[in-house]
Amino acid sequence: MSASRLLSPLPDLIAQRGNADEYPENTLPALRSALELGARHIAFDVQLTADRQPVLLNDANLKRMAGVDRNALEMTLQQLSDVSVTEPERFQQKYTDIGVPTLAQAVSLLAMNPQVTLFVEIKRASLRVFGADVVVRKVCEVLKPVVRQSVLVSRDLAAVHHVRQVSSYRIGWLLSEYSNLSALKSEALVPDYLLCDQELLTQTNAQLWRGPWRWAIHNVSSREQAVQLAARGARLVATTQFRRTLRDFKSAAAAS
Repeated sequence: MSASRLLSPLPDLIAQRGNADEYPENTLPALRSALELGARHIAFDVQLTADRQPVLLNDANLKRMAGVDRNALEMTLQQLSDVSVTEPERFQQKYTDIGVPTLAQAVSLLAMNPQVTLFVEIKRASLRVFGADVVVRKVCEVLKPVVRQSVLVSRDLAAVHHVRQVSSYRIGWLLSEYSNLSALKSEALVPDYLLCDQELLTQTNAQLWRGPWRWAIHNVSSREQAVQLAARGARLVATTQFRRTLRDFKSAAAAS
């Protein structure tokens, strides 16, 4: 895939945790903003509450998102509904009343945008506490209205394999290391997507492993990085700086 192919269409750009540069990550305002900006791919993280309800959270601990030193996995959905996730260290007092979204709320929003692909990352913390069977079943149940839009992703290889065994959802494996062993495991799993943080790829400029999967590279912060990754075989790039990166992509497309 050429650099020009990457620069021209929006579907190659993933809004990582929504428009997380301008709004608290994984929140409904962040998702809505990404959609309004034209996102065709959105990635977000899912954890389970103590009463087994899927919610959008990256960290199990609420300290970074809410300034509260509590474990969300030990709280019921009702208890969590009283928590505001405003990322106080990053945004100070800019936001005051943004709650933790349920996965059902995100599904309701995204079902109205059937052209959008969802990368739903199941977090390891919830898998450790509740087990893959419970977590995967709960997430799959809630995602049913958007099953055709959804890709279930995890760093936990066993959980990704379990998704494939018990459902028809597309799957993605988020690599923890870019190694020969991971390449062999990918060949055995044959996921629809392989995902990787761009920091793991800095030791080499070689082509990404070839296979039936599509590569999606996370934490891309510039158009230049995206061009380099596209030349190596990346089909999608994910960024938390969605508006800025989108503007750079559009400017480059117009100039070409």
